[in-house]
Amino acid sequence: MPTKTLRLNMPQWQGGTEPAYRFGAELLRWLAPAHEGPEETIEVPAANGQPLEIEQGIKARMVLLAQARAARAAIERHQPDRIVTLGGDCLVDLAPMAYLNRRYDGKLGVLWVDAHPDVMSAAEFSHAHAHVLGMLLGRGDADFTAEVEHKLNPARVMIAGMSDWTPAEGNILQELGIRHTPAADLAESSQSILDWIKAEGISHLAVHFDLDVLDAAHFSPLLFNKPEQPEGTFDGIVQGTMRLGQVIRLLQDVSSACDMVGLAFAEFLPWDMLRLKNAMASLPIMQR
Repeated sequence: MPTKTLRLNMPQWQGGTEPAYRFGAELLRWLAPAHEGPEETIEVPAANGQPLEIEQGIKARMVLLAQARAARAAIERHQPDRIVTLGGDCLVDLAPMAYLNRRYDGKLGVLWVDAHPDVMSAAEFSHAHAHVLGMLLGRGDADFTAEVEHKLNPARVMIAGMSDWTPAEGNILQELGIRHTPAADLAESSQSILDWIKAEGISHLAVHFDLDVLDAAHFSPLLFNKPEQPEGTFDGIVQGTMRLGQVIRLLQDVSSACDMVGLAFAEFLPWDMLRLKNAMASLPIMQR
């Protein structure tokens, strides 16, 4: 019986409070190769210039919860075997990974390729894109964690490419029992991740690929390259050090070791393309 792969387009930006994530997700949809399976696009309103409301410590909480539930409903309509998600901020992976872990009887393996662990909650940070892995493990806002019917097994979660973290994140990682492999260990070889897959007996794997795991000096469409930011804007925020080729090699290697049933791209910020788009729109001849 053929498998079904759902393409889920989710241009969510409110979780990272950065409107440009919406444009990044739309461009990812154009860049992605054609596919034969079903496709769903979650409606996400554009920013209107108004500040996002904080409720229970989370910016745009009700909007984000509604979008997560819309994604869940879209997935349920198709009952896919695999999901490719094009985002958007990191919170886009809540519904796909929750579904896939239920689809594979709570035995899903998760490879979180990210410079950050995304395990905080409203107690530590108001931006929900930094909460999503914690939510999938049952930590965080009760309404969001309720969207995860079968919580992830911490032993079957690996964060790849994270080389540093805050003290608060370190405490949470220890509390949750999440392992992590630094970027330096993956520069030349995927072996440490392949050893984890083998040791845990992972047959079905979902991958979260936050582009900020990449080195901003070698891959420009990242938050840390946002134009015209005051000096020191990103001080204290861990930045990625991996190269795109290293991540693609890792994903190819794990695809050979097990069945990759989920893949999400998140936090793509093509600043130059957005500048050009806005510049074109400013020309009178383009509006006639």
